Amino acid sequence: MKQESLPSRSRSRELIEFTHALTLESLPPDIVARAKWCLLDSLGCALFGSLQPWAKIMAEEMLAEGSCGHSTVIGHPQTLAAPAAALCNGTATHGFELDDLLDEAIVHPGAIIVPAALATAESVDAPGSRLLLGIIAGYEILNRVGLAVGLEPAHRGFHKTSVIGPVGAAVAAGVVMGLTPAQLASATGLACSTASGIKSFAAGTGGGMMKRMHAGRSAESGVRMAQLAARDFTGPPTAIDGRFGLLEVFGGKSARPERLSSNLGKDWAMDCVYVKVYPCCSWIQAAVQQLVALRGPQPLQPQDIRQVRIGVSSYAAKNNGEPAPVDTMGAQYSFPYCAALALSGDPTDPRMYLEKAIDDAERRALARRVELYVDGEMEAAYPKHYGSRIELNLASGERRTSFVLDPHGMPADPVNDRERLDKFSRLAGYAKPAERVDDIARAIQRCEQLSSVRELMELIRN
Repeated sequence: MKQESLPSRSRSRELIEFTHALTLESLPPDIVARAKWCLLDSLGCALFGSLQPWAKIMAEEMLAEGSCGHSTVIGHPQTLAAPAAALCNGTATHGFELDDLLDEAIVHPGAIIVPAALATAESVDAPGSRLLLGIIAGYEILNRVGLAVGLEPAHRGFHKTSVIGPVGAAVAAGVVMGLTPAQLASATGLACSTASGIKSFAAGTGGGMMKRMHAGRSAESGVRMAQLAARDFTGPPTAIDGRFGLLEVFGGKSARPERLSSNLGKDWAMDCVYVKVYPCCSWIQAAVQQLVALRGPQPLQPQDIRQVRIGVSSYAAKNNGEPAPVDTMGAQYSFPYCAALALSGDPTDPRMYLEKAIDDAERRALARRVELYVDGEMEAAYPKHYGSRIELNLASGERRTSFVLDPHGMPADPVNDRERLDKFSRLAGYAKPAERVDDIARAIQRCEQLSSVRELMELIRN
């Protein structure tokens, strides 16, 4: 029997009903504009990520099951059913540590919400306006649930992105599909039971490809749960903030249920998006930015650097200090390696995080001269700020220092439209000719006018 209303009042119910009621006309124009920029950034990451081995393996595995459905697999001419396409594209988008982040919530939205919304929109032949609503709703849920669950999951070794991700993806897909409020509640309730993902990729012994698929698995789960809810497969309406719900089970003492619904319609997730500049962990970006500025326009010779000291939060010091990473994932999570690269090479170049570059003997030696320590100000600022304090000591005896609380790309120091477009063009340019890259960018900027999202995805697929 079809559910038409939600049975009890809760903060999660208020949040779900809020996202369900969103219309483009009722939204602040700048929120809609930011959603389009998030779509652009995520598709740039996906196009570049589709060229990486982990994305290719995932696509090959899904395509081996047969091509069935209308949803694009980025980098391939075939289409798949929406959940499988979301899995492939989420893996590609999250595939090189370039995708966006929600700052205080500490979750990656674009690699989950955009693939889920796009795959669903293609499957139901939705217009661009529904796609944008799905993206805005998905980011909003992901941010608020991420804030409400607190820091406990991350401190226990869960990857918050893949714990919270299925819920955001389910809402994004459900809004695109036009689910009822009760169906949307069921989709989120079902999605809560697919929460998973551990951070063993950050243990320093080699991360492999596991983290790359976390966003893809979240997108896939959310789409599937929304599809089940559309068929009236029901889920518990209090699975987010009720007894044995997501907040209680994963958040424990750090859970703050009030953050699910505080200032709804006033505080927007789209205002909290961190656009990455460098292909490395978010905590490391401020250090890389400062070291590039301290060194000057040209790289330094490793022998000219005596020592680097970096003040960070205790969490970053504990989890990002491996001086000798063994693979790309490890390099992107290593303060010492990224600092050495920032001083002696080009930290914006994705090739510098591949194993051939990681094995450079001089850079490895320099990485061993990087010292992390817990800085009191950084500890107090975590997780609202991702800054660091730098002390660069040269062999000549010169000492250079710097401090940045919020790296460039954070909401406090946002990238501008030109930088966003340049990032997209650079990443998409690895996969598509310049003219096609421009066509895709133009289609995204008029997304709300598209009668079908398939128009956009045809540009990407062909």
